[in-house]
Amino acid sequence: MSEQFIHTDGTILPVGIIYCIGRNYAEHAKEMGGELLAEPVVFIKPATAHAMSGSKVPIPSYSNNMHHEVELVVVIGKDCNNVSESEAMEYVSGYGVGIDFTLRDVQAKAKASGLPWATAKSFYSSAPVSNIVTIDSIADINNCYIELNVNGKIVQSGNTSDMQRSVPQLISYISHVFRLRKGDCIFTGTPQGVGQVVSGDKLEAKLDNVITLNIEIE
Repeated sequence: MSEQFIHTDGTILPVGIIYCIGRNYAEHAKEMGGELLAEPVVFIKPATAHAMSGSKVPIPSYSNNMHHEVELVVVIGKDCNNVSESEAMEYVSGYGVGIDFTLRDVQAKAKASGLPWATAKSFYSSAPVSNIVTIDSIADINNCYIELNVNGKIVQSGNTSDMQRSVPQLISYISHVFRLRKGDCIFTGTPQGVGQVVSGDKLEAKLDNVITLNIEIE
């Protein structure tokens, strides 16, 4: 079953709702022609979007332009409602590195028509995530390096210190709007450098050189 978060200590959590944050890195917002907004940009992927490290991810037949977006992923370990930023980290089960795959052509068409773009973001296997490490495995989640290699070449690199909204801020915000449940996760946004993937590409994402995600594009 692919809809599971597997901790490095052997703990397993069923995947819940996948909350994704847009425009959380200023340089990525610029490269996409967007502006930073006063409130977080949030969209949702279902559990079936999850894929484990080592998976092969197919490009949907209705798209000709699938893009990679590497991100820090925060997994929730306890239900939380209306939590403050100071309390937020008490509800974190662990961290991983993930890729938010986006069908850029489908998204652009939907945006131009003023329509929702779930089919561009929330398709099957569109949110692969590495195994999960405990929170004490990362020295400082607010100063953490993330990187994506495609076929051995670094195409994205960034640091969580550049996020417009921190992990505690995101957890607090989402817990007030949606509420969070054990097994939910948050994709915290991507740094600049997003780009197209094609069949046969091999992707390797890293979080602070502590954990790695490997994906092949079918």
